[in-house]
Amino acid sequence: MRLTREFTFEAAHHLTKLPGGPESVHGHTWRLHVTLDGPVRPDGMVFDFVKLADLVKSKVLSKLDHADLNRVVPNPSAERVALWVWKQLKGLPLLAEVQVWECEGCSVTYRGEPERERV
Repeated sequence: MRLTREFTFEAAHHLTKLPGGPESVHGHTWRLHVTLDGPVRPDGMVFDFVKLADLVKSKVLSKLDHADLNRVVPNPSAERVALWVWKQLKGLPLLAEVQVWECEGCSVTYRGEPERERV
């Protein structure tokens, strides 16, 4: 069974490696889905939603909410933010994927695949 919890955070960023030069600093209301995949336990849950929220808040949102993402993630595209979130949650049991929305209609999903990123 797949369990997903959604979060939002406010953050500014600017991409520094665009072909036409760096863009201006701007902000978004970002959305984050954290998905776990596992069996239903005898207590009737895959994982406790409250415990998941506490983990994500302490490991991710405490560093990203109302932040300048460029101070946390180099050249913080949605893709790089998703990779960063994954690394923060990597020890979470049953972690299956993270999905990051930079804005409505624009998201990336990372499932722990090997990084094939050009610097």
